[in-house]
Parts: sequence; C-alpha cells; structure tokens
Amino acid sequence: MRIIYLILVIIFALFIVTFSQQNLTPIHLQYYKYLDIPAVPVYLLIFISLLFGVIITGFWGIVERFRLNRTIRRLNKIVRDLRKELHANEAPPIIDEHKIPK
Repeated sequence: MRIIYLILVIIFALFIVTFSQQNLTPIHLQYYKYLDIPAVPVYLLIFISLLFGVIITGFWGIVERFRLNRTIRRLNKIVRDLRKELHANEAPPIIDEHKIPK
C-alpha cells in the first residue's frame, strides 16, 4: 500500500512540475488602486487560488465538526436522561415464593 501511495505522490508531483513549466506566461494583476502586481506567472496564481480554497474548506470543516460534536453531546445527554427515566419507572422484579428452593 505504501508503494501505491508513493507512486501517486510522484505522479502528482510530476503533474505539478509539468503544469508549472507549461504555464510560465506572466500576467498583470490589478484590483482598482489597492492591488497592483506587475508580473505573476499563471501557474502561481492558480496554485495560490487552490491553496486559499483548501484553507477555507478546512476551516469550514473544522466549524462543521465542532457543530456536529455539540449535537452528539446533546443527543447523548438526552439518551442518558431517557435511560435513567426508564430504569426509574421499571417495576421491581416479582419473586414467587413457591419457586424459591428451601
């Protein structure tokens, strides 16, 4: 399994290197008067955008995980309370004196 993982990583790294070499064209970035970057290679712009997307998705996943853990804790508390209520309302076991060995 480790060999398959290593092969996939090497193929992915090869893809990144060849993609970068094929997209070296510089572009001018400008956003009104606040951002003015004279020359950025296309591949760098794409990789930075991908990185921001991964970071935003990761934070969103962390927030979702905390929300789900809070829901799980609340539901476990409800289950615990319902089990306590069920055991409190159970009738005590009936002991039949005729079946008790003497």
